[in-house]
Amino acid sequence: MAVATRGRIDKRKAILEGAFTVFARQGYAQACVQEIADEAGVAKPTVYNHLQDKATLFRHAVGAAAEQALRERTAALDPLAAPGDDLGATLRDVGHHLLVLYGDERSCALRRLLYAEVTHFPEVLDIANESGAHRLTESLADRLARLALAGRLRAGDPASAAEQFLALLVGPMEARSRMGTRPVGDDELRAVADAATDTFLRAWGTGTA
Repeated sequence: MAVATRGRIDKRKAILEGAFTVFARQGYAQACVQEIADEAGVAKPTVYNHLQDKATLFRHAVGAAAEQALRERTAALDPLAAPGDDLGATLRDVGHHLLVLYGDERSCALRRLLYAEVTHFPEVLDIANESGAHRLTESLADRLARLALAGRLRAGDPASAAEQFLALLVGPMEARSRMGTRPVGDDELRAVADAATDTFLRAWGTGTA
């Protein structure tokens, strides 16, 4: 039974991965279930056995992609749990890591897909937000709150601090990347992370960071 369950989970994962790849490449309207089945390496009826129709498949594929991005970005916050003596350097490194993840091909494909299909599937914006930006902000706020309690940051609303730090990082990137169509070099990413950190610490630092 455990083997059968594992196999079903693996097939579902493969289908969602294949669906995201096809939707990102073709767009929702042009994508077909047979192409998704081929990409996933399963038979077309297997796709329908797991997800009943193309619209349901699209919603779940977007949700799965957003969840994966969230796991990677939340892991990038780990150094803030023990930032060492130089909090500014740690924030710069975390910011740079987040920008690398924000600009990778999969993340750009997810944003382009949301931009293209949000009028037809307005609910996917909520799905992506609850599985992505909103929860990342919560995770960062928790880490910043702990730093404030330790006297490393100024006391205040950690949710606002988290929103502001992420906005300072992500805000410049749409124009710099031309909405995800232009790769942004690592030196440029580091410059954005450095500027974001400097501005953030002017607002939230204690003067000793």
